[in-house]
Amino acid sequence: MNQLRKLYCRTFQAGLKIALPFLPYRKPDIVGSVKALPEILRKHGCERILIITDSGIMGLGLTRRLERVLTQNQISYYIYDKTVANPTTVNVAEALNMYQTNDCSGIIGFGGGSSMDCAKAVGARIAKPKQSLAKMKGILKVHKRLPLLIAVPTTAGTGSETTLAAVITDAETRYKYAINDFPLIPRYAVLDPKVTLSLPPFITATTGMDALTHAVEAYIGRSTTYGTRKNALMAVSLIFQNIDKAYTQGNDMDARRNMLHASFYAGCAFTKSYVGYVHAVAHSLGGEYNVPHGLANAILLPFVLEVYGSRIHKKLYHLSVAAGISVKGTPYDVAAKEFIEAIKDMKKRFDIGDTVKEIREEDIPKLSHYADKEGNPLYPVPVLMDAKELEKFYYMMIEDLSM
Repeated sequence: MNQLRKLYCRTFQAGLKIALPFLPYRKPDIVGSVKALPEILRKHGCERILIITDSGIMGLGLTRRLERVLTQNQISYYIYDKTVANPTTVNVAEALNMYQTNDCSGIIGFGGGSSMDCAKAVGARIAKPKQSLAKMKGILKVHKRLPLLIAVPTTAGTGSETTLAAVITDAETRYKYAINDFPLIPRYAVLDPKVTLSLPPFITATTGMDALTHAVEAYIGRSTTYGTRKNALMAVSLIFQNIDKAYTQGNDMDARRNMLHASFYAGCAFTKSYVGYVHAVAHSLGGEYNVPHGLANAILLPFVLEVYGSRIHKKLYHLSVAAGISVKGTPYDVAAKEFIEAIKDMKKRFDIGDTVKEIREEDIPKLSHYADKEGNPLYPVPVLMDAKELEKFYYMMIEDLSM
């Protein structure tokens, strides 16, 4: 990246960091069970609710407890279950139509990040009915209060229940973009481990590594605060203590609960301190090829950390100690290597490879352009890279690095 653009990016990021204490960030109220939702809905005068989820969640029967609780409390509900892995403008339009047709007054995003992102985008369209999603992309373009928005994460990974972002894919162009504004932060986050018990092991692993990526990228960035560093360290500690147990013993309620809280803390960290190029590249893969976001992050994380090099060794030392991988006093470069190797080992245990078979070499300039556009100047990454420099990560994923 040329020096003039670097100066622009760092100046932009410095301005955002200075503004952090004055921005209206808030944490959702935490609810421990879906059984508590009827009282909350009555408190907000919501008699008809739209539940936004996906067919996989419905197939696993994860919404049944919520449906039963709502029915027992005479609260009408309607379910939109067509959300895809990377929610599209078509998903949002269909769910919005269901909300309006049934005169709903609140939204529950039930599922992974895709369902919650779709729910946020529907809320944004309700708040600003005359404005398209494309015109709301970027930062602080929603402004208006959304209807009651409740997030029920069924995966311990995305952190969407805490964030001000909704990531949407244009159904026609496949361009993936984020809408970022404070009204998109859900009013309530339901951290109920029972809704995660049926989650298959591979999804448990990739979404858990998604949460790990959130915590790591937030911690190593240049816009951290005491609070975001604390949240990121807590998340990393909980993930390394619990992800293997959640993966191998899916019915372990404590492990599931701890992973949900890890995801929540990681979400709180990156909401303020942002993510980095792992996410920028992963989003381009999701938009173009529908690669699940958690999987893309898991594949990319060690690659990007290694490229950042010595700039992040001290910070990786602190993460490695929090994770229980390195002991205090270990040289920074050694601890950094130990931490990256632990992530690689985690990928092997979970059968997560290093390649994305869908990538076509001729697409790489376009994909890296998308990643550059998303990451710069917003993400306060340790090392700035432009589109040409970001291309290396796509080539890494089309090569078999194990050979």
